[in-house]
Amino acid sequence: MTTPKKDLLNSLWDFFCSLKLTMFLLISLAVISIIGTIIPQGIPPEEYLAQISPAKIKLYKALGFFDMYHSWWFILLLYLLTVNLIACSIKRLPHIWKIITQPVTMLSSALEQSLTNVATIKTSDKPAALKERVAAFLKADFAEPVITEADGAWHFFAQKTPWCRLSVYFVHLSVIVIFIGSMIGSLFGFKGFVNIAEGEGVSKIMSRSEKEIDLGFALRLEKFSVAKYPSGSPKEFKSILTVLENGRPVPGYTNVRVIVNDPLTYKGITFYQSSYGNAGSYFFTVSDLSGKNPVLLTVGNQASVKLPDGSSMHVLEATKDVSQFAPELSGPAAQVELHKPDGKTASFVVYANYPQLNFQRARENGVGSIISYKGSEDLLYTGLQVAKDPGVEIVWFGCLLMMIGIYIAFFMSHRRIWVRIQAGAVTVGGNASKNQGAFQQNFEGLVERLKTDLAKKK
Repeated sequence: MTTPKKDLLNSLWDFFCSLKLTMFLLISLAVISIIGTIIPQGIPPEEYLAQISPAKIKLYKALGFFDMYHSWWFILLLYLLTVNLIACSIKRLPHIWKIITQPVTMLSSALEQSLTNVATIKTSDKPAALKERVAAFLKADFAEPVITEADGAWHFFAQKTPWCRLSVYFVHLSVIVIFIGSMIGSLFGFKGFVNIAEGEGVSKIMSRSEKEIDLGFALRLEKFSVAKYPSGSPKEFKSILTVLENGRPVPGYTNVRVIVNDPLTYKGITFYQSSYGNAGSYFFTVSDLSGKNPVLLTVGNQASVKLPDGSSMHVLEATKDVSQFAPELSGPAAQVELHKPDGKTASFVVYANYPQLNFQRARENGVGSIISYKGSEDLLYTGLQVAKDPGVEIVWFGCLLMMIGIYIAFFMSHRRIWVRIQAGAVTVGGNASKNQGAFQQNFEGLVERLKTDLAKKK
């Protein structure tokens, strides 16, 4: 009556111990990682969303492709691989543990035939005398031997680094520890972003899944500065941040400099310098095509305004001196994008010092108004990536275990030497768990040294 249940349990056990399952899971994780590098993670840029259909966007969101490494199916794969590694380790560990703790100490005929490294030394010395000399030699040249007497023969067994056979379990354990750290970080940590204008503070951020997260403290941007190359491209951008608790600066976290690759960490939350931009407003005048009836418009950063003809306008980019892009021109300029009432879009540059060019741009793009740029309010904001990962220390510990396991696996081996004294012959056998070529050379050298040692008269 219990056979079906046992068969089911055995089938499940064999399934989780299967090497095929291991390969399937590893390949699946590799493919998923490739997909994760192709599809933007977090909140996708508008440019990316514009390139794919709404149906694909809906499908990607349903499958969690925009946050793959926190999706339920990715975490399920990690759980399966963890169970698979544990099952494989449990299945194979008893055999390895027996080899380490209960070694075969006597060189029987069957064992001798199974060894690839065997040598025989003929001698006329008495076994009792040879016993002491072989024991002393092995202790000095290899390792302390275990001596056994059986059927009129003396057997010696010595081994080095038997525990290195456990290296694969160090690697298995390290992978499991890394997975545990990753899962802790996934369940109890977060990643997000925040923009802070100069002089302002924030106590909440937006996560990648567009959820608002309360930091439990406030962060204020004291000052932001940008160093540029002669070409005008940014060389370094720097934020000066202050952490506030109950409205007061926290000692040791006042006016902290944050640049790329030099973040600020407070209460396990790390702030990385990511981007910057203009948090101020842009100023324009809009008049009819005759240049009369000008109206002053203020356009906020990343905001849009309505024009008299019903078009919607927002600023793509602005500069204080257009000469770096067009040497024949000078003064402030801004690139604007208009969305017309008929659904068409137009993008062009308007200037502060060239009204005729502004009139020409309006005529070329079918705009019913002349748009002139008047400058901007200089108020920069810093863009910070925010991350909390309570499992990161566990992951680093797992990486340390993995390095130890890999070093032992590649650079150390379990080496064993058997010696049998019987009927006027000293038979030596040896075996190594890996790197047989190097062990063979060491074995031959050991046999030659033993032969020389036994040839000496006592």
